[in-house]
Amino acid sequence: MNYLIPFIILITVVVFIHEYGHYYFAKKFGVGITDFSIGFGKEIFGWKDSFGTRWKICWIPLGGYVKFFGDRNVYSQTEQDNVVKSYDSKDREKLFILKPLYQRSIIVAAGPLANFILAILIFFFINVFSGKDLTPAIINEVQKDSPAFVSGLKKNDVIISIDNNKVESILEISTFINASTADIIEFVILRDNRQLSKFVKPIFVNGKDSLGNSVKKRIVGIKLSPLNNKYNKKTLGPSKAMYYSVKEVWFVTITSLNFIGKMLTGSGDTSQLGGPIKIAKITGQVAEYGIIPFLSIMAYISISLGLVNLFPIPMLDGGHLMFYFFEKVFGEPLSQKTQEIFFRIGLFLLLSLMLFVTFNDLKDLNLF
Repeated sequence: MNYLIPFIILITVVVFIHEYGHYYFAKKFGVGITDFSIGFGKEIFGWKDSFGTRWKICWIPLGGYVKFFGDRNVYSQTEQDNVVKSYDSKDREKLFILKPLYQRSIIVAAGPLANFILAILIFFFINVFSGKDLTPAIINEVQKDSPAFVSGLKKNDVIISIDNNKVESILEISTFINASTADIIEFVILRDNRQLSKFVKPIFVNGKDSLGNSVKKRIVGIKLSPLNNKYNKKTLGPSKAMYYSVKEVWFVTITSLNFIGKMLTGSGDTSQLGGPIKIAKITGQVAEYGIIPFLSIMAYISISLGLVNLFPIPMLDGGHLMFYFFEKVFGEPLSQKTQEIFFRIGLFLLLSLMLFVTFNDLKDLNLF
């Protein structure tokens, strides 16, 4: 229960924000909405508002959906015409399929966009009220014969950037090293008031993360410590807080895309992929450290949900946007046969991914 309750809270918030993005713009453009559901399956409880929307919580808390008035799969102009004829003129104004292409696109894209906005607001809140660490990253020790030693890094070097990522804090060093997908990492350092570039080839070792979970770590062989053992954590003003918040969301997004690219080419570490079980485990572990770490993991999960939903896979928001792109190019929706082929491919990919991450989750629990 220590893991389950934080996980349900996190998923509920992240999914609600995602679906509310769809809901907000659908309402703005006059689309009728019959259901707003958090979770799938049988309804636990719910209510109907004055606009006829059923707001409900369902038993399976692994997603959600917003159902539009008259919503159905319509593959061709002929089928659209048949649907339209079954409604009177007043109801036709509420049909999603009759809205201009740009409005449909905005409604679909608004879900993932809401997830990115949520992450930015969470990081903004943390930077303003809790603060951001701005301790310079000074190398305290370089282990002999380590990759860092071979590359020429030395004690008292100040690390300025790693792979073009500006280092603002000593706490970012491990993140930037392990997030890099390059075989050789570029360190820009400050030594005797001179900037130097050093290229380090990290080694991989099996280790534990800060929560005690098994991970593969990139090691370069340096130890860092703050000056006089004091961390420089500062609360930020609104403009700086927003800058660092957007920067963090951008970094996580680009790093995730690079990681996915490496996996698709067969050179990424797929053992680190996890599904609901792993997310629940990590969420529960992080929640034990307090509200700020919990909000941080919520922001990262929100980014992941927004990013994954933009993939051009049918049944995801990105798949719908892909179909709208083709509709714009060809002047009409794709044929039923073509869309069905895409849906089968998308379903296969999603099921394969679900099976794979579930296997990783169970393996992480030492059940395999």
